[in-house]
Amino acid sequence: MDERLKFVARVLDGEKIAPLCSEFGISRKTGHKIISRYNTCGLEGLTDRSRPYRHANQLPCQIEKLIVPAKQEKPNWGAPKIRERLARLYPDVQTPAISTVHAVLDRNGLVQHRKRRRNRAVATPLSQPRQPNDL
Repeated sequence: MDERLKFVARVLDGEKIAPLCSEFGISRKTGHKIISRYNTCGLEGLTDRSRPYRHANQLPCQIEKLIVPAKQEKPNWGAPKIRERLARLYPDVQTPAISTVHAVLDRNGLVQHRKRRRNRAVATPLSQPRQPNDL
């Protein structure tokens, strides 16, 4: 905040914004943003603003705590079956997508990944030509 206050004070003293921005190591866009916040909110506009502390679409931990024991109880069940069980047991709770259930299981190490089969090229044996351009 001290740097922002110094920046605004020097702008109000009549210094040009572009050289000040390069001196303070900020872009001109940021410099203009600082000045406009000072003009609208005063000194409170120069303080740090709060940042969001959670993700809007993050799965609640209560639902995640229901998914993991369900898989541990029935290790042969996959994400679709676990999702259906959650939908039947808790109809008032919005059930996550199958891909989300699978991501939770994968994150907790409850998914066994299949090994990929690679098709190896099979070559035909080379022929021994007797003349040029002979196949």
